Amino acid sequence: MNWKAVARSEIGTSHQKQGIGCQDYGDYRILDDVIVGAVADGAGIAKHSDVGSRLAVETVLKCFSDINEYPEKQEELEQGFSQPLSQEEAQKLFAKIVNQVLTELDKKAAKEDYSVNDLACTLLVFVATPDCVAAMQIGDGFIVMRSQGSEYQLLFQPDKGEFANETTFITSTNVLKEMQVKVIPEKQEFICASTDGLEKVAIRLSDWQPFSPFFKPLEEYLHEPVNPEEEDKYLTEFLNSEYIKHECQRYLQFNRR
Repeated sequence: MNWKAVARSEIGTSHQKQGIGCQDYGDYRILDDVIVGAVADGAGIAKHSDVGSRLAVETVLKCFSDINEYPEKQEELEQGFSQPLSQEEAQKLFAKIVNQVLTELDKKAAKEDYSVNDLACTLLVFVATPDCVAAMQIGDGFIVMRSQGSEYQLLFQPDKGEFANETTFITSTNVLKEMQVKVIPEKQEFICASTDGLEKVAIRLSDWQPFSPFFKPLEEYLHEPVNPEEEDKYLTEFLNSEYIKHECQRYLQFNRR
């Protein structure tokens, strides 16, 4: 079983006008038949949120890559994902990862003489095997999935605070209580994770349902044979289209082929 994965981001016009770079970051790792994806959105009010979002994602992926790289730990990876995790097991797994991310953020802040809150970001993570997906979300943004023969499903309702642009960040004191975790014991055909820049065009905010006409062309694109040198063209043009370029966004797409 093979995964096809794409990760891209572009700076929206609002950030361009203010001279602000993209504060979002996302990446993935494919470890045999397991794929791990992570997306982070740096807090706009945090001075070095771009650094924090990149470090958060890189730390998540390293946690899983380390297991895969050392033979003595490969059995742990295989046993851990040979069958669907329980909700309790997934909660413990992601709590461990969040604590590791916080450790790395604290180290970075101390080294650079930052406040750890200067590195604040949201964080979305998923781990998918041929038979199940375990995912977690801290803050806003979204993870949308589709199993065979089913409609697109929003995994978590984005964490929105009482006021505009308010959400939970990984540096929040109540982060583990606010962390949303879910296990889907089904084979997934398509997974898309994004920061909040695409919420307005991808999710119906009236009932928090995925907007199928947004996701279907993206899924179809992933099924098409594409020249590796031109693989980025579709997504780059899409993210720079007039339809959505008013936001700074990051999104990842994954599907099995």
